[in-house]
Amino acid sequence: MNSVFHPEGNQKIIERINSLTAITHNEWGTMNVSQMLVHCQMPIKVAFGEMQIKVGFLTSFFAKFMKKSFTGETPLRRDLPTAKEFIVKGHPDFEKSKKSLILMIAKFSEEGPASIKNKKHPFFGELNDDEWGHLHWKHLDHHLKQFGA
Repeated sequence: MNSVFHPEGNQKIIERINSLTAITHNEWGTMNVSQMLVHCQMPIKVAFGEMQIKVGFLTSFFAKFMKKSFTGETPLRRDLPTAKEFIVKGHPDFEKSKKSLILMIAKFSEEGPASIKNKKHPFFGELNDDEWGHLHWKHLDHHLKQFGA
């Protein structure tokens, strides 16, 4: 299973990010490439304990039933809803956003599961190390595919 904690999976994600340019267009969705790079940082910040999001009871309740589809092997569907805190407006600086995301992803490989400070996922509840690593890899993979990388 692919994981941001495994050096080879981690490096492949970073290589794909490095293939993006400021003018790379999306194949679906509404985000531009700079917004996507910042958006991808948000769930990582939550995992690192640097950001908190509010989740309503109903969302939390139903998300637990969807946990397997997000942590399993099936690719994420296009145009899934996202937490309002993860919506990026405006035009973030591409190079700065790219560098920040790469540093965050490298931290996963360097520190392994110890990089996850927020052990309880805001939507899915308790996740084991494999689920955390695969979930972040899968989210990054989904958005890199969105931009043809």
